[in-house]
Amino acid sequence: MNQSSYLNSVNLNINTGFPYLVVKVSNDKAYPRNPGFKVMHWHEDLQFICVQDGSIEIQMLNASVRLSAGQAMYINRNVIHYVRQNRDSIYNSIIFPSYFLEFYAGSPAKEFVDSVTSNQELPFILFSGADEWHNEIITMLQQLIQLEDNKTDCYRYEILVRLSALWLTMRRNIQVPQRQKESTIHLRMHKILRYIEDHYAEDITLDDLSKSANISISECARCFRLSMDTTPYKYLTEYRLSKAAILLRQTNAPVGEIASAVGFHQMSHFGKCFREKTGCTPREYREAKEDN
Repeated sequence: MNQSSYLNSVNLNINTGFPYLVVKVSNDKAYPRNPGFKVMHWHEDLQFICVQDGSIEIQMLNASVRLSAGQAMYINRNVIHYVRQNRDSIYNSIIFPSYFLEFYAGSPAKEFVDSVTSNQELPFILFSGADEWHNEIITMLQQLIQLEDNKTDCYRYEILVRLSALWLTMRRNIQVPQRQKESTIHLRMHKILRYIEDHYAEDITLDDLSKSANISISECARCFRLSMDTTPYKYLTEYRLSKAAILLRQTNAPVGEIASAVGFHQMSHFGKCFREKTGCTPREYREAKEDN
C-alpha cells in the first residue's frame, strides 16, 4: 500500500523529544487545534480513541465503526480513516510512535509490537466493554487522559509504563489474523485516492477518477458510497479544503494563490465552501492561528 495516496496526519509533537499527543475533540473542535476536515488520513503513529460523551463513527475504507460514551478503539498504524462526530460528542485521541513500546534498539519486544502494527488484517480493535479486559483497557486510557491535567516530574515515565501495560493487556487478549487478499473496492479506492492526491490542483472530472481505477463512472460513485459514505465530488472538495487549511496555517501565500493551488479557480466558490466548513473566511482562519 502506498501511503502517499492519502493525507498524512502528522503528530503535532513529532519534532519534540517526547512525541506523545493527547487531543480532546469537543463539539467538532480539537484541542490542540487542527484543520479538522473530514478527509481520509493516516498516521505513522499508533492511535487510541476514547469516547467521553455522545457517539462518533470511525470511517475506514472497508468498515465503519460506531463508538458510544464509555467505549474505545485502537486504530493501527497506516490505517486510512476519518472520524465522523455528532454535534454534542466528546472524545480523546491518544497518538504515539510504536517505538515507545519497544524499550530499546534490538529489543525482542519489537517483534511483539510488530505482530500487531505491521498486520494489515488488523486495522482496528474495538473495546466495547463486552469483555472484562475491554474495561481494563478503557480504564487505562482514562488514566492516561487524566495525567494530562495532573503532570508531575514523573509524567513521561508514567506515560511509558502505562502504555506498555495497556499494550500487554491488549496483546494477551487478541488473536492476530492471517494475512488475506485486499478487497476489490479497497484496491480501487487506493488507486482513485492516489489520483486525487496527485491531481487535486487540476480540473478533475468523475470520468478522470473512474479511469484512474479502470472502472465505469457508476462503479466509481458506488465505491465512494460503500467505502466512505460520500460522493466523489464531496470528497474532492473536502480534500482541497484540507490542503488549503494547511497552506493558510503554514505559509504567507495570498489567499487567492492558495485557492488556485488547491484546485479552486473561482475565489467566490472557494470562500463559500471554506466558510461552510469552518464558519469563518480563509483570512479569519489564518488570523486565528496566533490565538491557538
